[in-house]
Amino acid sequence: MGILMAVLLLTFWIIGMAVSDREMAEPISGPPYAPPSSEYLLGTDAQGRQMLPLMVWGVPLTLRMGLIAGSLGLLVGTILGFAAGYFGGLTDTIIRSLSDVVLTIPALAVLVVVASTISADGLSVESMAFIIAALAWMWPTRTIRSQVLSMRERDYVDVARLSGLNNFEIIIKELVPNLLPYLASSFVGAVASAILAAIGLEALGLGPQHEPTLGMTIFWANYFGAVISGWWWWYAPPIILLIWLFVTLYLIAAGLDQWANPRLKRVTQ
Repeated sequence: MGILMAVLLLTFWIIGMAVSDREMAEPISGPPYAPPSSEYLLGTDAQGRQMLPLMVWGVPLTLRMGLIAGSLGLLVGTILGFAAGYFGGLTDTIIRSLSDVVLTIPALAVLVVVASTISADGLSVESMAFIIAALAWMWPTRTIRSQVLSMRERDYVDVARLSGLNNFEIIIKELVPNLLPYLASSFVGAVASAILAAIGLEALGLGPQHEPTLGMTIFWANYFGAVISGWWWWYAPPIILLIWLFVTLYLIAAGLDQWANPRLKRVTQ
């Protein structure tokens, strides 16, 4: 079901690209506050930007933030988790203590402070993703560490040691392949968490001001009082797309988790 919803979202983007271009998502491409019509299918906002192109270009920009932040956070968490779980000792103590300390810090408060120190003109989709990724590695570190702690005691790891493989080769050839389904599920969850963090910052006006992301569209709709004024076509489409996106990612993550978790497999069977 998640794959089907992702395909439908991709189809919307492809069709939207065919009937609109980026210039239509720029200011003064139409009259302000125009309701949906045959000329403006989803209406326009206060700056005369057409909502359909805004949605078409906003979805991939929002996904880009999530993919960059989720990938970086999971990559760092995977490296640290494998190092802590496999080598143990002082390495495990340092990495575990660091992640525990950082986890006690309110992530949203830190993100707000960091994002607010960067000027709106200097904030891009990529810089937003890097800011979010800076606090997206702790949970992957903890969960992957716990997985590696149990895997390193398995018989096939002992056999690999006796075969003459060094620690790096054991991690790459034995542990990583067995953890790939779990990493795939974690990646989807990390992307969803990163998008949620980005939406939270953008809802406060701390996102890339000149990019038509879904979060910034919601912020501008709230800023100009779209809800009070009854301009539903301004705030409803990005909210619907975000709900669709989160449900899609959740279903994909649940499917991957069921594939990776032997206990869930036995329950479904």
